[in-house]
Amino acid sequence: MSTGVWILLIILALVLGFVGGFFAARKYMENYLKKNPPINENMLKTMMLQMGQKPSERKLHQMMNAMKAQSAKRK
Repeated sequence: MSTGVWILLIILALVLGFVGGFFAARKYMENYLKKNPPINENMLKTMMLQMGQKPSERKLHQMMNAMKAQSAKRK
């Protein structure tokens, strides 16, 4: 086979690998987020009730903002 054919095959394999990897990673993340949803205010309220705290709206918003700020620092 000529060099041009080999280069074309390598490029084709790379493109197919990237496309396949993208869809596999997308499917994995969708399944992960289904099993482990991000924390929302209702979940936070339930956790506070289980810990014996009475959650007020102000406290819930404070904790949500703190969690958002902490996750923004990581990025």
